[in-house]
Amino acid sequence: MDTEKRRFSRISFVTDIHMVNAEGSWDAQLIDISLKGILAMMPDGWHSKVGDHYLVEMLTDTPDATIRMEVSVAHVEKQHAGFRCEHIDLDSISHLRRLVELNLGDNEMLNRELTELMKVN
Repeated sequence: MDTEKRRFSRISFVTDIHMVNAEGSWDAQLIDISLKGILAMMPDGWHSKVGDHYLVEMLTDTPDATIRMEVSVAHVEKQHAGFRCEHIDLDSISHLRRLVELNLGDNEMLNRELTELMKVN
């Protein structure tokens, strides 16, 4: 996606994620995260196509702060896959908001992104 078109800042955040769908479950590594999605390095043997849906869970640096989101595959490139957030619960969006806030260090930018997120949904 063009940088000019990007409305949500990507935050580098390397952690393990767990993905589940009707076909099975996989462990993968998160590369970055934004208010609207994630980029992950996919494990060997994982095959999916654009539009497939998953439930993704990831731990943050804060104890007991798990982010859970329902995602769809937006793009697949070699062993990387981008996922669009389709739904996120209130607790998870609170944890994600805090993660983005800490990494952006700019409350005005965070507020713009949250406003944009409300427009998209």
